[in-house]
Amino acid sequence: MQKKPDPCSFIIFGATGDLTHRLVVPALYNLAAGNLLPDKFCVVGIVRKGMSSEQLSDSLMQGLRKFATRPVDEAVAKRLFECVTSVEADPRDPASFDAMNERLDKLEKARGTGGNRLFYLATPPSAFLPISEQLGRTGMLEENGAWRRLIIEKPFGTDLASARALNSALLKLMDEHQIYRIDHYLGKETVQNILVLRFANGMFEPIWNRNHIDHIQITVDEKLGVGHRGSFYDATGALRDMVPNHLFQLLSLVTMEPPARFDAHAVRSEKAEVLSAIQIQSEQEALSNSVRGQYRTGRIGDTEIEDYLKTPDVRPDSSTETYAALKLTIDNWRWAGVPFYLRTGKALTTKRTEIAIKFKQAPFAMFRDTAVDRLSQNYLVISTEPTEGIELQFNTKVRARRSTSTASR
Repeated sequence: MQKKPDPCSFIIFGATGDLTHRLVVPALYNLAAGNLLPDKFCVVGIVRKGMSSEQLSDSLMQGLRKFATRPVDEAVAKRLFECVTSVEADPRDPASFDAMNERLDKLEKARGTGGNRLFYLATPPSAFLPISEQLGRTGMLEENGAWRRLIIEKPFGTDLASARALNSALLKLMDEHQIYRIDHYLGKETVQNILVLRFANGMFEPIWNRNHIDHIQITVDEKLGVGHRGSFYDATGALRDMVPNHLFQLLSLVTMEPPARFDAHAVRSEKAEVLSAIQIQSEQEALSNSVRGQYRTGRIGDTEIEDYLKTPDVRPDSSTETYAALKLTIDNWRWAGVPFYLRTGKALTTKRTEIAIKFKQAPFAMFRDTAVDRLSQNYLVISTEPTEGIELQFNTKVRARRSTSTASR
């Protein structure tokens, strides 16, 4: 029987936002449905002024019904949302965090959560540090007989310098083991299955290298436009929004060396090692090996797509890309000379997330003098959206059709 986690308070900053409704709440519901939440547990949604606990609970329930990944059991959902409480706090108002701390103390006594707190920042990146500093100032990150954790969603900084600055600032407020920098993409079942596919099957690992693989394509296409996220997206763009996190996570899982053991530190070390081996390109090489684009007015099926530049909160002269594609190489013995093609974009004709691994042709075309004029390509395709699965494409002989005839008299 799986051990349940410790009692705790799950505190969400950005409780009314898209990320919470689309991903966090369905994930919490799945844990509740699997009986994997603590018996003593509460959800605290941090809101601006004017939203009651009942209103927040109703809003989260609507989000669950819209984005749930499984049929919703009303009894399970009711139990989950009964423990939702809204608390007002704003990092621009330090006093509100003092009041929040007092409110959390009372909730913890009532719920019996023992002081364990998990702070989840489902907010714009600009709020990460101000919120963390207020949590640190009020002592809410201190571990005095109870654990405290801080979860930060991507993107973590806008470039290397800002990421290092944010990391340094956070480590002044808490210890490394308290910080979780996460990418929700890693929660997808097929993404988690990549390591099992590679390292638990003797048939794949011997050919998982430059001698047998021609190239690898990693594609994350979305049919939806930017929608109401114009302010965030125009300051971020497709490249920063998707490539250094989602696509590089997929890239590292596909290309990393086998870890010595299956634990977080070993896996993370191997992922970091292969990412550090990505060839650093010159400015001219980067221009030759990358493409940026921006969607315009059009149609996808029956849906009208509005010009990106007309999206609310997007600058009318914006050059922010909604599509990005790039070619990378990895400088190590396993992957030398193998090109990797990464692409992602908004408002495209098909929603799909896949890794397509193309194997090299057989070295001797023994069928060249036969009726077969061209062989199909060999691909291993790992799909996570719209359907999850792993598909292997290879050549076989098609069974000849038998001719039939009728005799006439």
